Order: sequence, then C-alpha cells, then structure tokens
Amino acid sequence: MIGLLLTIANLSGGILLGLATLDKWDGESNFFNKIAGVLAPFQTIIGGTLVVISIMRIFGGNHILYNIVSLLGGFLLLTHAIGKAPAFGDSLKKLSDKLMPFKAIIGIGLLIIGIMRIF
Repeated sequence: MIGLLLTIANLSGGILLGLATLDKWDGESNFFNKIAGVLAPFQTIIGGTLVVISIMRIFGGNHILYNIVSLLGGFLLLTHAIGKAPAFGDSLKKLSDKLMPFKAIIGIGLLIIGIMRIF
C-alpha cells in the first residue's frame, strides 16, 4: 500500500516538477499542462507524501537511491511551505534553493522512477 502511494506521488511530483521539459516534448496537445493544472492544488500534499514516505523507506533500507530522489523532489514541491517552518526554515530553504536549478531533472527522474515501479 505504501509502495503504491509512493509510486503515485512520484508520478504526480514528476509531472509537476518536470512540466517545462514535458511541455516541450508534448507539442501542442497540452496534455501535461492539463494534468499539472489538476495536480497543482495538491502540490503540498504530494511533496509531504514524498518526503515522509521516502524518509521511512530510507531508514528501512529499501532502494536508497530511488528514495533520495523522491526526498529531493518532495523538498522542491514543498518550497513554498518550507519558509514558514520556524525551526528548520532557513536550512531547508537553502537546500531547496540549491536544488532549484535541477528541478526539471529531478522531475523527470521522479517520472522514470514511478514508471519503473509500475513495471
């Protein structure tokens, strides 16, 4: 059950983070823009799910590389909410700012991980 939830979060987060690249591949059909429009209100939930489940799975020793990519994607999706955290806000905001140039790469990575987990 948790694996399925992580797969769905990976696919959703990958679409949200990799939208700029996916839109170039998509052409004029705007398929990915329509999906991202539906997923955008749930960005915080998707990011939180990625962070929490990937941390749980890292400590469990399952597919550490995949879960690190999921964790990084979760941090990027939570960028808007990280600044509001009083205790860890500054350090998490710095991490998120350092990851921002790799947003599309991490998003495509999340999509690939999600697709690989389906098969």
